[in-house]
Amino acid sequence: MLIHGKEHKYGDHIDTDVIIPARYLNMTDPDELAGHCMEDIDPQFVSKVEPGDVMVAGKNFGCGSSREHAPIAVKAAGIAAVIAETFARIFYRNSFNIGLPLIESTDAAQAIEDGDEVEIDLAAGVVRNVTKAEEYQFAPITGIAAELLEVGGLRERVRQQFT
Repeated sequence: MLIHGKEHKYGDHIDTDVIIPARYLNMTDPDELAGHCMEDIDPQFVSKVEPGDVMVAGKNFGCGSSREHAPIAVKAAGIAAVIAETFARIFYRNSFNIGLPLIESTDAAQAIEDGDEVEIDLAAGVVRNVTKAEEYQFAPITGIAAELLEVGGLRERVRQQFT
């Protein structure tokens, strides 16, 4: 699976309240959630993102509550993958459950700058910074995580098994 898009960069400890503010947790429609993604830290986020873009952050991305709304909002906003130094474990699991790829790479997270064009090869474990002509390695996504991404998440995988 190849991902190619423009990068949107954020810092360390971006918590789920920043990703999707609590005042929107009564919403369940992914498109409605997407409209409020990152609005408290970056009010222009939704208007800047194009389908296939990539989000990059520092340490502990997705910390805070275990709300599934956060990765749903990120994916529905058009983000095709998130690269960070580290992720909060519950955010990590929730993301793969909905088919949103996450890449842990300190080198990539630190080197990529806002607006850089990036390409991600999930199977090979390579992030290419097209803008800077650099490559960064990460552990390829394999096993059940790769299966979930391939079919679009846990719900779709279960549906396919029982139909």
